[in-house]
Amino acid sequence: MKKSQLRSAARLAASQALYQMEVADKGLNDILAEFEAHWIGREIEGDAYNPAELGFFRDVVSGVVRDQVPIDRGLDETLAKGWPLRRVEALMRAILRAAYYELRSRSDVPARVAVTEYVDVAAAFFGPDECGMINAVLDALARQMRPAEFAVGR
Repeated sequence: MKKSQLRSAARLAASQALYQMEVADKGLNDILAEFEAHWIGREIEGDAYNPAELGFFRDVVSGVVRDQVPIDRGLDETLAKGWPLRRVEALMRAILRAAYYELRSRSDVPARVAVTEYVDVAAAFFGPDECGMINAVLDALARQMRPAEFAVGR
């Protein structure tokens, strides 16, 4: 499998793991162990879960947990007025947090790639309206956090 496919699978798994941590109130070590042992690269109830780049998966999940306060603050500032992050659906919140972490902390990944990848993750669960909202929030964040990547001529 190509590195890009392994990273795409890692982003999907990271979003699902962050969601699971929130709704099931599981700790970081438990969720990493569960996903690595039972989900990533496995078939569950007829659904195949692709192999993922485990180091990337671990980095995104643990990075979001470690930096959740500034991540949530940054997302609150970017979301529409009167619509704080806590009002956003839990899986959407997990996707936004993972994407924010990657934009903030993974300069090895181009901003446009991160935005596109997380909009694709959202498309696996949500319709066009929700995906459009996620795209708009992440695009605004990417342009704010990495303006040089969006300068004219790039």
